[in-house]
Amino acid sequence: MTAKTIAIAADHGGVELKTEIIKSLADSGWEVLDLGTDGSVSVDYPDFAKVVAKSIINGQSERGILVCGSGIGMSIAANRFPEIRAALVHDRLSTELCRQHNNANVLCLGARLLGDATALDCVKAFVTTEFEGGRHERRVEKLSSVTDCFFATRQ
Repeated sequence: MTAKTIAIAADHGGVELKTEIIKSLADSGWEVLDLGTDGSVSVDYPDFAKVVAKSIINGQSERGILVCGSGIGMSIAANRFPEIRAALVHDRLSTELCRQHNNANVLCLGARLLGDATALDCVKAFVTTEFEGGRHERRVEKLSSVTDCFFATRQ
C-alpha cells in the first residue's frame, strides 16, 4: 500500500462533488483510487461503499471517502464491515472529532447537504487530523471487535 492512497467512490448523487474532491486530494499529494461511479445514471450506493471498504481491508488504500446525496446510506453501508469506521460529517469540527476520537477511516459526505467549500474543508480536515489514541483507543478497538460489539452479544 502506498502510504498516502485514498479510495473514493460516489453514487449518482455525489459524482460531481467526487470530481472536485479528487482534484483537491491530488493537488495535496494524495494518490487517489477512483472507484466510481462516473455518471448521472442511477446506481446503488451499497455497491460503492463495499468497494471502498474492501480497498481499505485489502490494503489498497489507507482511508476512504464516500459521497452520496445525503451521506447517510453510504455511512450505513460502509459500517457493515467491522474494520471500517465510517463517519457522516457536516462541518470541519465533526470531521476533526471523527478522526481524533474515533479514528474514522472513511469519510461520508452528503453532496445535496453540503456546499463544495464545506465539503472540501471536511476532506482537508480528514486527511490532516490524526487519531489521539489514549483514552479513545479502548473504545475504538471495541468498534472493530465483533465479540465486543453490542450487536453481537445483545446483552
